[in-house]
Amino acid sequence: GGRRISQGQWLEGRPRRPRRRAPSPTRLPLSPQGERDYTRLRGGTGPLVYPAGFVYLYAALKLATGGAVRPAQWFFGGVYLATQACALALTIRTKTVPPLFLPLLAASKRLHSIFVLRCFNDGVATLGALVATLLLTAGRWTAAVAAYSAAVSVKMNVLLMAPPVAVVLLQGATPAASARAVGAGVALQLALGAPFLATHPASYLSRAFELTRVFFFKWSVNWAFLPESVFLSKPFALLLLATHLTSLAAFAHWRWTSDDGGLPGAVAGWWASGRGKRARAALAPAHVARAVAAGNFIGIACARSLHYQFYAWYAHTLPLLLWGTRLPVVAKLGLWAVVEAAWNVFPPTPAASLSLLAAHGVLLAALFLAPAPGRALATGKLKRR
Repeated sequence: GGRRISQGQWLEGRPRRPRRRAPSPTRLPLSPQGERDYTRLRGGTGPLVYPAGFVYLYAALKLATGGAVRPAQWFFGGVYLATQACALALTIRTKTVPPLFLPLLAASKRLHSIFVLRCFNDGVATLGALVATLLLTAGRWTAAVAAYSAAVSVKMNVLLMAPPVAVVLLQGATPAASARAVGAGVALQLALGAPFLATHPASYLSRAFELTRVFFFKWSVNWAFLPESVFLSKPFALLLLATHLTSLAAFAHWRWTSDDGGLPGAVAGWWASGRGKRARAALAPAHVARAVAAGNFIGIACARSLHYQFYAWYAHTLPLLLWGTRLPVVAKLGLWAVVEAAWNVFPPTPAASLSLLAAHGVLLAALFLAPAPGRALATGKLKRR
């Protein structure tokens, strides 16, 4: 509550000692006595740098638990189980991963720590993103984008999925349906941020959606083999950004929209559907889920800094990604093992970082070279949506 809204209260399995006396748990940041200037909101691990949904979540959690560790861990244990269930449902829905390998979804030691021991908000954001992707595979555009927006309000990394989600809307929704979906997502962000936007809008937008923040080099799982001066340099950041954008464009044009004749064809079909000249076909769940997972993975592979909790961003989609390639089963299992092992090396080492970079690079290349799944269901009925 109050000025100290942070997941850091439970980072090491126990509350962190505050620098000064914490306010009463009944004094929430949105109460009449609460603070609404984001530059003055801090937690045990530093300033608040997450959107408003995070504030609501952790304020309510602290109010419900009184700051006690065990009840909070029970809550995050439930989040973990729900996330596992959603990941399992999404993977089964795509019909791409053999049942024998579904246990990989629950085999990560690092994920257990991220969700239950350390109570990071990454787990809650991941749950929201998986729910949204499930809705997207069912063609429920407005509900899906609203769910993505809710996940973004907890942690901004879910925006990595925005490009493939936009491509899916181009392929499956009409312009009117797309506008309703995007409008719902924007409206939710405005509603959640309203108390802060109405009082200190610049403070809220600059802190909650800070795109230029640089993380500490010492905790970065990737790029640990580089000198810190290179890691922090602007040319390196621009190189990674260019690689990210180029990779997204290549996947969007040659992989995700290959059945449409590329991005221009997808845009033309989307526009024609709004004029009643082209019906929309139901999209194959495998196409939707792989596109979203791949777009998210591209952002992760091109990230300048990956802290340990960031593994939750894509760990549940690794089997889906691996079995979307033509690699032999031994290579798929080997890549999964290398990625998992790299995330369990503490503190970060150059060798582990190099192995993670190599595994990401091989998987990214294999995804691009693999045959794209057909975007439309073979038995799907044409609809005007």
